[in-house]
Amino acid sequence: MTPGGAGVQHHEAETAGSVGTAHPDRADRPAHPDDAFEATAGQVLAGYLNARCAEFLRSLRLYGESGSDTAAAAEAATALRCSARRIGGSLHTFRVLLDPAWADQLRTELGWLSGTLAQEYACTARLHRLVSALARLSGSGPVPTARSGEGSAAAGALTVGASRAGALLERQLTLARTRSHSAALQALGSSRFHAVADAVAVLASEVPLAPVAGAPAAEILAAPRGAAERRLLDAVSALPLTRAAHPYNAEALVHGLATPSDGEAQDAPWHQVRLLLRLHRYAQEVRPGGGPPDPVLAEAGRALDRHRDAAEAAAAAANAARTPRIAPATAYALGVLHADQRLEVEAARYEFQRIWQRTAVTAP
Repeated sequence: MTPGGAGVQHHEAETAGSVGTAHPDRADRPAHPDDAFEATAGQVLAGYLNARCAEFLRSLRLYGESGSDTAAAAEAATALRCSARRIGGSLHTFRVLLDPAWADQLRTELGWLSGTLAQEYACTARLHRLVSALARLSGSGPVPTARSGEGSAAAGALTVGASRAGALLERQLTLARTRSHSAALQALGSSRFHAVADAVAVLASEVPLAPVAGAPAAEILAAPRGAAERRLLDAVSALPLTRAAHPYNAEALVHGLATPSDGEAQDAPWHQVRLLLRLHRYAQEVRPGGGPPDPVLAEAGRALDRHRDAAEAAAAAANAARTPRIAPATAYALGVLHADQRLEVEAARYEFQRIWQRTAVTAP
């Protein structure tokens, strides 16, 4: 059976022709551009949620129909997570326009679903990233050393240890991916998942709006969007952008060699900015008449995605290096790999700092 059950499929078919309408006798999107200023906040938000829910249900159906086609399953799961994040982000940002208890519960459940589905593909991408980096590093010539006579010896040690390090990473990450896959299958067959799918199916045609949502969109929607923007600006102001403005300052590398808790604490503010930037981008999509996304904000988001991927890859290399009784050459290769990924973290921070200088985000 397709995940979500026949009831979800019925809701998807039922809403395919009515996406974007919160009520049958009221259009969510004005027919004329001049009417955009007359739309209520509830109409605009409901239209946005209706469309995202339709995408969620469509992706869920495609995921269930993918069968053994791993590429199709991965594409459908990505679209499913994207829709879930947008729905959850809108429920968070525009909570004041909705039934708060209902919005909080559905947002929590969507976060659980998105996180569960993401783990398997994150493990796959991390393994590919680390193995590719090992191949690049082991075939890139002598490794720089403090004394000039040791370059060839270090390169030889890296070449010998790289294959063993790759095999160790493959065993660990393949095991993690298998466990994540099993957890995803178990989640998709659970009553909890079916409750989430049914809630999204209902949301595709009916949004529980608060009374304040009846006010004009131009008056109401700006406040939640502004709050999301201020949270982002406050978080960015706390980042060490002055140090990140200098390439190869080794800040990320030095802290990455500290204890695991210290490294995570040093990366955490950047991860928080990434989440807040995503919420800000999603909030900008909820406006009368829609509008194109800000390309600078999207570029900044991609830089922070690369930061997250590199930080998690470095953590995986460090975790593998802690394996008991590994050969010195293997430990050396994993150390070089860890340093390489921490330099990628630093490069992503430098890139984000450069992009942020061009961002159109301004404090209200």
